[in-house]
Parts: sequence; structure tokens; C-alpha cells
Amino acid sequence: MFRTAVAGIAGSVVFSLGTYVTFALIGSGLDQHSGPLFNPSSQSAKFIAVWTQIEPLPLFETKPQLILLGYVLFCVGHAFLFRSVAAAWPRTIASRAWRLALVTWSLSYVFFEFLGPFNLLGEPPALVALELVFWATAALAEAAAVVAVLEARQWIAPKLPVTTR
Repeated sequence: MFRTAVAGIAGSVVFSLGTYVTFALIGSGLDQHSGPLFNPSSQSAKFIAVWTQIEPLPLFETKPQLILLGYVLFCVGHAFLFRSVAAAWPRTIASRAWRLALVTWSLSYVFFEFLGPFNLLGEPPALVALELVFWATAALAEAAAVVAVLEARQWIAPKLPVTTR
């Protein structure tokens, strides 16, 4: 259980970095408000107002440490999910990482984007698609870290040659 928690924490570190690079630097721009996600000519005015004007501002703006703690908890949960299904998945580390990323991306981030930005905030489909690419990048980075930590023994002392897994 300890190693599973460590795997989730490792996953949360790379997930946080992935979301920072994609959403904060690329999506929001270096000044946090000039990227494609905040361009008034293509983004919903409601989306921009929620992030910049309507009080209370999102916790990610006012108390980011709470959101980052939430990332840790979710990623630890993803590590335990992986541990519970790993025996049924193919043995290669890459296959397992892709599957975990696909599960977390499709069941969490696609659902969120559909109900939140698209439904509630009126975000245009093209920007929702861009955000889904951002989420996929972070989900794959997280999954790779989780699987790498939990499968490290196979790298150190493999039971079977990699080609037969």
C-alpha cells in the first residue's frame, strides 16, 4: 500500500507539471491571460469572466495549494485503481500506462470538460478539444509515473524477458 501511495504521489507531481505546462503556459499564455484559452475573439465571455472577474474567483486562482492537494488525492486513487486491475491488463509497461491514461482521461477529464466548460461556461468545441489534448498529455504523464513506480521491480529483476510480456 505504501508503494501504491508513493506511485500516486509521483503521478501527481508529473500530472501537476503537465497541467502547468499545457494549461498555464500554453493555454493561458505567459502572462496567464493571453493564450488561446483567454482570447476574447474565440473564447466564451462567461469562461473568461469566471476565471478573471466573477467573485469568488476559482480556487485555482486564490488557493492553488488546495487544488494541488486534490491532484495528489486523485492520483493516489488512480494508483490504487491501477493496482486493482493490473493483473488483467497486458504485461508491458507501455500498454499499462496507455490503458490507465485512457481510463482516467475518458472517465474524468472528458466528463468534466463536457459538463463544465462546454455545458456551463459555453466554451467553443475547438477549445474544449484543445483542453482535452492538454488533459490527455497530463493523464499520460501521470499514468507513466504511476506504472513506472509500481512496475519498477520488473525493470530491476524481470520475471520474463520484455519481448515475451
